[in-house]
Amino acid sequence: MLLSVANFSFAQKFNFPRLITQTTKPIQSIPKNWKVIDSVQGDLNKDNQKDLVLILEHNTAVNEDRAYGNYEIELITETQKPRILAIYFKDTNNRYRLAVQNNDFVLRSEEGGKMGDPLKGLRIDSGKLTLSFEGGNDWRWKLNYEFEYLQKQWNLVTANNVYYHKDSGEMVDKQYDFVDRTIKTVVGSIFKRNIANDTDEDILVFGSTRTLNDFKKPWTWEVTKDNYL
Repeated sequence: MLLSVANFSFAQKFNFPRLITQTTKPIQSIPKNWKVIDSVQGDLNKDNQKDLVLILEHNTAVNEDRAYGNYEIELITETQKPRILAIYFKDTNNRYRLAVQNNDFVLRSEEGGKMGDPLKGLRIDSGKLTLSFEGGNDWRWKLNYEFEYLQKQWNLVTANNVYYHKDSGEMVDKQYDFVDRTIKTVVGSIFKRNIANDTDEDILVFGSTRTLNDFKKPWTWEVTKDNYL
């Protein structure tokens, strides 16, 4: 009986909490066993109020299924601390309403390779939210995602994916614009930007735009053949 209980407990799936949908103090309303590891304020829905974006992290590591390549078929169970991205809209009465909760998108602290925690910060500029990640070993990568609240959706409007060697500087930089539907590819050296690099621009053909409501982990969207974000 004890063995059965132990096996059942080990097999239980970790459940994310549902964040409070409306509060005057969102940081003080975070669930037990969670903490804020990053935050930024700025107007995201063009009402001249300072909205709030939080990244929360669980206090202890758990077994979590994380995606690599194709979210539908390539899941790897890893032991790490789950993270949540939460966006709150502020109104004129200083109340905050939860606009989105995403439990998958923010990379975990163990997903950056030798470079450590891949989370490199949040930024709000001109009503757009940017999340930045960086990691790798000898070959390194940088990912930047810019989301905008449009027609009640958090659309991915631009993205940047840089892959480079830390010693040689060999680099491929792909810049995606999902509004103008263009992809710019820069090949050359990360040490000689805008000098000896080759740049190619093409039409970006893709299906529906990703949003924060349906985006899973980075690297899981094959935008075009063999091009993942």
